[in-house]
Amino acid sequence: MIDPSNTTIHDVRGDPVDLDALSAEDIDRLDQGVIALDAGGRILSFSEGAASLSGFSAGAVVGRHYFRDVVRSTNVPGFHGRFMSGVRRGRLDETFEFVFGRVPQPLRARIHLRSSSTPGRYWMVIAALENVGAGRSREAVMAAVGRRARAEPVDPSLCEREPIHIPGSIQPNAVMLAADAGTLAILAHSANIGDILDEDDNPLEGRHLSEILPAAFVALVELGVAAGSIEDGRLLRQAVTLAGRPEDRFFAVAHVRAGRVIVELERAPDRPDDFGSATPLETELAVVRLRAAGSLDEAARIVASEIRILTGFESVLVYRFDAEWNGEAIAEDMTPDWQRPLIGLRFPSSDIPAQARALYHKAKSRFVIDRDCVPVPLVVGKEAGNGPIDLTFAQNRTLSPIHLEYQRNLGVNGSMSISIMVEGGLWGLMIGHHRQPHYVAPETRAASTVLTDAFAMRVQEIEAHRRWAEQQTHLDIQGRLVRGLAQSDDFVQALTVGSSTLLDQFDVGGAGIVSEGHISLIGACPTEKEVQALADWLRDALPPGQPSYTTDALSSAHARAGAYSETASGLLAAFVDAERLHLLLWFRPEVPSTVTWGGDPRKPVIAGSGSVAVLPRRSFERWVEERRGVATPFADWQVSLAEQLAQAVEGVVLRQRRKIEELTELLVEKERLLAQKDLLTREIDHRVKNSLQIVSAFLHMQRRQITDPAARQAFSETSGRVMSVARVHDSLYQAGSVEEVDLGQTIENLCKDLAGLAGNQHHVELTADPGLMVPYQKAVSLSLIATELVTNAFKYAGGPEQGARVNVSVSGVANGVTLRVCDDGEGLPPDWDTGKAKGTGLGMKLVRAMLEQIDARIEVENVPGACFTVHA
Repeated sequence: MIDPSNTTIHDVRGDPVDLDALSAEDIDRLDQGVIALDAGGRILSFSEGAASLSGFSAGAVVGRHYFRDVVRSTNVPGFHGRFMSGVRRGRLDETFEFVFGRVPQPLRARIHLRSSSTPGRYWMVIAALENVGAGRSREAVMAAVGRRARAEPVDPSLCEREPIHIPGSIQPNAVMLAADAGTLAILAHSANIGDILDEDDNPLEGRHLSEILPAAFVALVELGVAAGSIEDGRLLRQAVTLAGRPEDRFFAVAHVRAGRVIVELERAPDRPDDFGSATPLETELAVVRLRAAGSLDEAARIVASEIRILTGFESVLVYRFDAEWNGEAIAEDMTPDWQRPLIGLRFPSSDIPAQARALYHKAKSRFVIDRDCVPVPLVVGKEAGNGPIDLTFAQNRTLSPIHLEYQRNLGVNGSMSISIMVEGGLWGLMIGHHRQPHYVAPETRAASTVLTDAFAMRVQEIEAHRRWAEQQTHLDIQGRLVRGLAQSDDFVQALTVGSSTLLDQFDVGGAGIVSEGHISLIGACPTEKEVQALADWLRDALPPGQPSYTTDALSSAHARAGAYSETASGLLAAFVDAERLHLLLWFRPEVPSTVTWGGDPRKPVIAGSGSVAVLPRRSFERWVEERRGVATPFADWQVSLAEQLAQAVEGVVLRQRRKIEELTELLVEKERLLAQKDLLTREIDHRVKNSLQIVSAFLHMQRRQITDPAARQAFSETSGRVMSVARVHDSLYQAGSVEEVDLGQTIENLCKDLAGLAGNQHHVELTADPGLMVPYQKAVSLSLIATELVTNAFKYAGGPEQGARVNVSVSGVANGVTLRVCDDGEGLPPDWDTGKAKGTGLGMKLVRAMLEQIDARIEVENVPGACFTVHA
């Protein structure tokens, strides 16, 4: 039996009104909005007051679900959750305040939820309290939007200076407390603190957290502060109940930031399935399916689908950043009636400016229930000082008004964004979009974050495996190149000729080497002249100490490269040495492509007015850009491998340089030693010649003192022999070489000496080829042979009345020299070589010994005088 007082409300005059006792016409005459609902939340009746407050006609809403279809901002635990809880208890009796964000304008109202005496009917009464603003910053944006007349480009960096981490307000679905981290004394709170506290005239400022929150939870906060375990985005989460509200359960989240403890409280759903809370099993199964993905595209499709199923967003997309922070939607899962698919579109970096990316790097997730909600300001006490409350890691921080306007232009209301962190960097975002306000339960938010982390791990695994496979292939190639370098002193040939060359590395179209002005090219490359100009530009453009350079759009940095962009739009260059005399080059050809942007990337933001400097762009229509002069970029690990190869080449170059220096030093030393040897040998030859001349002079003097003709002849012959050796050493001393002797000049000087010793009655005529150089040993033997033959001619060819006439000739032939000695005597007897010698026979013995020593032969004939020809 329903207590009639439970269906009673008060009109604006304060008079009690029993709704069950009124007719439909009477209800329409009430100033409040009165809505009758069934147990499931569908509208049974909709009064004129409700129509006036909401802007909806009764005919448009009767039969529809109030919370899920008509006013979706109420589909939260603090409104729809209270209704479901009261219906389940069998006694619905709730009174609270609620702010409707967009009804024709924001409205703060008192809500009464009452059971009716009619089974299956429940009353909702909306009593308007006041129209409220959306906040000064939001109102300024909305006013600027209204005055906007044109879309003109402005400086996007204006967006980057917006202090989005200190908005001074939170979303209305939560209540916030800020306390001093040392004392836990409350410094600030959100203006909707009444949602968790009964009316209390005592101010909160200065009170201890334990006076508001359960002692057990505050004890955990104290431990976390002492241990530093709830700093830098690490959170303490716990479900709590508050004093005086034993039937209400809240999710409490605490963290420390800038010396303050920030505590956020959200009303928890009465039952997990009231708002589709994800279960651990659902999350685990989704992770299993994600782990089975074999490629990045497949993993992205799976995670988008799984998170959309869990959260209920109409669209979930995987958004990836490139090197310049432009974004691309690489996967999207959406409802069939989603009207604005973003898959495959690119978005300029200004859509998510630098300070927003920095915040995403720190705080991993952000959920917005209602884009048009009225932010709840923070009430800050005097003890908090002048500094703002830093809400970097706050779960319910309000978003930038400019970002909310961006969402409006995109046709999005409820939203989600979770950071995809790969190897410590912001790889991308998991983004959820809904055209209406959309609530996601805390457990589901946590599950979505876990799934996003699992996707990030799978991305890291897939990318790492792909990179590993690529790197192994290139490392194998580089290993062969380095082994070739180790076995060669010509690094250019080692890298450009053979089974493995520079062209096999890095998937390039051409490669080359510039080495001390010499250019070697393989594959499709610019001309040698163009490559030389490129090398000169790199040498001047790169700062000292930078060993390499890479670009995927060479002509944008080096204008002259535009002439060969088809061949070399991509460049990887690595200098070998500090002097930059040697350079390795790899070229990638142009890859013409089209990029489809979500709107014109040249107009990322537009001019605002008044206090609002910029506004987000309105257009997200497909805008196609044709890209030329761009190649596939080189990966960081490829640049690293190129630098390592350059270092290996440097070892070869240095080795070559050291060899050249060592050989040069050896050559200089050898030349020095040879010069010393030459000087020493010449000095020895000079001294030997002088000594032999002295010996010859002594022999000549001794000869004069001897009267015996035979002895005098022996002394004369010995003196001649000594003189012949002295003449060889004299020739060595006079010549430029210590190894060879000018035979003609030596024999000529020798013949003059012999004629002088024998007396003026003898005459020698000499014919010799000029510059006839023979080895030292051969010169000594031939000189001794010539001495013996000329001396014999003097002895036996001449008569008492006149001396002998001797002809000597020295000539060069193909394989040696010919020495010929002929006289004008009677000739040799027939048995000259077998009969008894006229003298001692020592001379001919000496001749034969010398012939044998230099492997020569002698011919003898009478023409008519004796004629001796030596072939040596």
